[in-house]
Amino acid sequence: MQLFQILDKLSPTATGIDNLPAWFLRLGAPAFCKPLAYLFNKSLATSVVPRQWKQASIRPVPKTATPLNHSDYRPISITSVLSRTLERIVVREFLYPAIIDPPTQLSFGDQFAFRPTGSTTAALIALMQSVTDMLATNPFVSLIALDFSKAFDTVRHDTLLSKMALLNIPDSIYNWLVNFFQGHEHCTKYGMSTSNLLQISASIIQGSAIGPVSYDINASDLSTVTPGNLMYKYADDTYLVIPASNIHFRATELNHVADWAGTNNLKLNKSKSVEIILRDRKRKQQIPDPPKLPDIQREVQVKILGITITNHLSVSEHVRDVISKCGQTMYALKVLRSHGMSDIALNDIFRSVVIAKLLYASPAWWGFATSSDKQRIQAFVRRGVRLQYYGTADPTPTQLAEQYDETLFNNIMHNRQHVLYSFLPELNSHQHSLRPRRHNFSLSVKTDDRNFLVRQLFSDSY
Repeated sequence: MQLFQILDKLSPTATGIDNLPAWFLRLGAPAFCKPLAYLFNKSLATSVVPRQWKQASIRPVPKTATPLNHSDYRPISITSVLSRTLERIVVREFLYPAIIDPPTQLSFGDQFAFRPTGSTTAALIALMQSVTDMLATNPFVSLIALDFSKAFDTVRHDTLLSKMALLNIPDSIYNWLVNFFQGHEHCTKYGMSTSNLLQISASIIQGSAIGPVSYDINASDLSTVTPGNLMYKYADDTYLVIPASNIHFRATELNHVADWAGTNNLKLNKSKSVEIILRDRKRKQQIPDPPKLPDIQREVQVKILGITITNHLSVSEHVRDVISKCGQTMYALKVLRSHGMSDIALNDIFRSVVIAKLLYASPAWWGFATSSDKQRIQAFVRRGVRLQYYGTADPTPTQLAEQYDETLFNNIMHNRQHVLYSFLPELNSHQHSLRPRRHNFSLSVKTDDRNFLVRQLFSDSY
């Protein structure tokens, strides 16, 4: 029954070398579920992955608008749909539970990608919360965005498997993972040409279902070495947060990261890493910036997981940038209307593209937006209303942002395994009969109310 439900809900996806498409497996789910369940159980019990499931074709996907050389492409492996289905079962049933309760040698608390409840929004909320907490007692905070060259493609299998061996998973599943990474073969397809199959001994296989969580496991032993410094990760996007009180330990932290990268067959690319010195604009006394780091560029604004933040924690530049990009979408909608697209379809596109872009990760940055920033977003949406791309009765950006805040906070409150639950204060244990409240968390001194959790905790405290 479980496998039938999985097959019945398969989404359209690329077909692997075995040429078994997802739509065929979905239509034949009633007939295929029983023999496939037997095959999957046999594979897990014997720790053997069929050879056909370990063959993939690489489709180069451009990382830039105008790729000029091979490094401008991302190698995405198109594996068998059946293999990806079994991989997802292994990830959900065995690897995710093991990540929730990891061994002492590994830590996943600073990783927000490829795990349940993880998201770019959660990563940004955690990072901004930590930065503002540090700025309460420090004149500035150094944030270093680290870049690893070809992080997914150079992971050594033996190093990865040694960390997987520490997880609390059955021996048969660990042996299945070992067999999964052994003997993987790839060919490259570009245009009408296809190369020969060639075995690989590295890479976590981008495009597989095992690959993303494998990178989380590989990076789980990377942490800071100085108390008070913090690290936040979203897959290979790694951010080092250092308060002014620890500023002299920047070189120590970077050397530690470089050593870890070398041990794990990765390379810290300092030329693409950037540093930004974050300050609180309200602080009257400003001390000079610390000396620049060698080989690392210092910027006054940086894009963190798609959100542009300046050195004074302003998101105005992000708002201007996203409105500019949405303006291009408005022109595309005009062209579509001229070709006869219905108003209903245009409305759907506006909501799914324009509104989604405008409010991407809004819980993390909405509190840092000024009234002018919010008015610009409101004005842009009103323009969509005038052009009949958005309904007059549809919620405003402010209403949508509040809905997103409410939904996310409820998810955090009612899930102790949520990646942001540890940022909440302790629950009150009193037995008094008080009026109903939104939450029962203790409220201490109100900190920076621009942060998502502070805004939500104090929204109905009185």
